[in-house]
Amino acid sequence: MMGPRQEAQAALFYEFSLEYHVPQEHFLRSIDRHLDLSRIRGHLADFYSHTGRPSVDPELMIRMLVVGYCFSIRSERRLCEEVHLNLAYRWFCRLDLSDRIPDHSTFSKNRHGRFRESDLLRHVFETTVARCMKEGLVGGQGFAVDASLIHCPAGDYEAIYREGADVQKHNFSNPEDWAAREIDPTDAPRAVREYLDTLDNEAFGAATTAKPKFTAHADPASQWTAARKGPAFFAYSDNYLIDTDHGIIMDVDASRSNKTAEVGAMRKMLDRAEERFGVKPDWIAADTAYGSSDTLVWLTLKRQILPFIPVFDKGERTDRTFSRSDFTWDDENDRYICPGGKEMRHTWRTYSDPKRNAPVWKSRNYRALKSDCTGCELKAKCCPNAETRSVHRDKYEIVRDFARQCTASEFNPKAQARRKKVEMLFAHLKRILGLGRLRLRGPCGVQDEFTLAATAQNLRKLAKLKPMVPATG
Repeated sequence: MMGPRQEAQAALFYEFSLEYHVPQEHFLRSIDRHLDLSRIRGHLADFYSHTGRPSVDPELMIRMLVVGYCFSIRSERRLCEEVHLNLAYRWFCRLDLSDRIPDHSTFSKNRHGRFRESDLLRHVFETTVARCMKEGLVGGQGFAVDASLIHCPAGDYEAIYREGADVQKHNFSNPEDWAAREIDPTDAPRAVREYLDTLDNEAFGAATTAKPKFTAHADPASQWTAARKGPAFFAYSDNYLIDTDHGIIMDVDASRSNKTAEVGAMRKMLDRAEERFGVKPDWIAADTAYGSSDTLVWLTLKRQILPFIPVFDKGERTDRTFSRSDFTWDDENDRYICPGGKEMRHTWRTYSDPKRNAPVWKSRNYRALKSDCTGCELKAKCCPNAETRSVHRDKYEIVRDFARQCTASEFNPKAQARRKKVEMLFAHLKRILGLGRLRLRGPCGVQDEFTLAATAQNLRKLAKLKPMVPATG
C-alpha cells in the first residue's frame, strides 16, 4: 500500500545529538583528534581587556578557519553559511543547533587585531608541527625547500596583452612614478602601510635592488613577474620547508617572487625550525635557484648541512667549445690542466718568497701561455676566437666542488625524488585547497593565508596517516 505524504509537524520538544549524527569515520573526527587548541586562551590573554562584553570565542574562530582551509571554503561569508548548515562542521566547531554563528566581519576584525599582534596563526601552525613530530611523522634527517608563485587578487593582468599597456594604468604604474607620490601612512590603505613597514625586510623591500617593471597600487609589496614564461602578473612566493619522510611542512614563509627573497626565506625557515623544534637536517634538497655560492657556503660551512642542490654555474658553454668542467683542477699546485695537458695559472710570475704566491680565498682567472695555445691541436674547440684560454675560479669554488660531489653521489637520485614531495604539496595547495589566487592583500594578509593553508595541509596529512580508529562494540 502506498504510504501517505509526510508533512512536517512542529514538536514541542526535540532530542537531538550531533555526536550521534556525525559518522565515526568522518574526516573531521580524525582532524579533531590531532588539533590541539588548549593553549590559545593563555596565548591571547594579554590581548583581551579584563572588562566589557565577552568576545567571540577565539577557539571557535580558529576551528571555523581550519574547516574553511581544509575544505577549500575561501570566503569567510560563505564559511559562516556552511557552518550554519553542515552538522559535521557544527560538531567540529563545538556548536549546538541553537548556537549562533559569528558574523563574517568578526574574522576580519580579529585578524587585523589580536590574531596578528599575538601571531596566533603561527602558534597554531607550530602546535600542529609539534603534533606531527609526536606522532613520528618527522624524521629530521632530510629536508627539502621550494617556492611557488601565488597570484595576487588585483585583477586580470592578461588584459594588458589583449587590449594594450594602458588598460589598467589606474591600478598599477612604473615604480619610479608611484614612489614619487607623497604617501601619507595615516590615510594609506592597510596593504600600502604594510608595504612601507617592510621596505627594510629582507623578504620584501630589501630583497633585491632590481626594480620590477610595474608596482600595484593596491598591493605594492607584490612582485610583477613573468617567471612562468607567459603573461606577467603580480604574485607572492609561498616558501615551504618540508621533512622528506612524509612531506610534513616544517615551516612556511611569504616573500616577494624573486630568487634573493626566496633564498632568504629558506635561511630564515631553517633557523626557525632549529630554534622552535630543535631540528637540524643532515641534508637538504632544492633546485638550481638555491645553488648560488653564498647559499652553498652558508649551508655547508655555517650550518654544516649537506647540499643536494645543483650548482648555479655559468661556466658551461653551449657553443660546443670546452667548458670549465673539461679542465682539471690541481689543488696542490694551484693550477688548472687543460684538455691538451698544458697548465694554466693565475700568474706566471716567480716570487723569491713562495708565500706571496700562496692560494688565497678570492676569485681568480687562470690563463694558459700564448705559446701553448697557438700551436695546440684543440684550439678550435677551446678558444677559436681568442689568443689564449682563461678559466675563472670562484672565491668559494672548493665549496661549489663539494656540492657537485654531493649531486654526483649515489644518494642524490633518492634526495631529488624526495624533493618532489614539496612540489606535490604546492599542487595540492592550488588544486585541492583552492589557493591558486590570494584573497587577502599585503605581506601580513598573505602570510596569514599561507600559514593557515600549511596548517590545513599538515592536519589533513595527520588525518590520513594517523586516522581515528572507530570503536568496536
